[in-house]
Amino acid sequence: MSFVDDVVSVLPRPLREMAYRHHELIKFAIVGATTFVIDSGFFYALKWTVLTEKPVTAKIISGVIAVIASYILNREWSFKNRGGRERHHEALLFFAVSGVGVVLSNIPLWISSYVFDLRQPNVSFTVENVADFVSAFVIGNFLQMAFRFWAMRRWVFPDEMTELEAELEELIEEEQLGRS
Repeated sequence: MSFVDDVVSVLPRPLREMAYRHHELIKFAIVGATTFVIDSGFFYALKWTVLTEKPVTAKIISGVIAVIASYILNREWSFKNRGGRERHHEALLFFAVSGVGVVLSNIPLWISSYVFDLRQPNVSFTVENVADFVSAFVIGNFLQMAFRFWAMRRWVFPDEMTELEAELEELIEEEQLGRS
């Protein structure tokens, strides 16, 4: 039994049932929170040191590091009971979907930095960093998270049983049509 299972087991019955129904989403969110810490830590470490003038480059580097951690955590925990593809195929799909997610997460930061020009010396250090945080980590991560959760379940870690049931139903229909 995992830590999450221990926590869920003490919830009131209606919440516990909802948590069991949405266990993948909860685990995906926990992985997201973990990779958020990784992403933001690397982003600010880079942005405040070696990439002061290049916030989008800092965000791309931090995003790539977070995506690698995300693959490992999602594969081994969030979507542990899904999949069935060969690992290299699954990893390729994961990183392709995550690449789209990185682009989505950087669009608000790019707009904030280069369209609205919320950079020093036009604004204060505080305004720049609040704008970066809201655009990259609130708006950008929300866009990325919604897209990635949908795409991970649909293409990267599909539910094998649903696919097998659909194939079986198709075979049964074909068999029944052949008898008619």
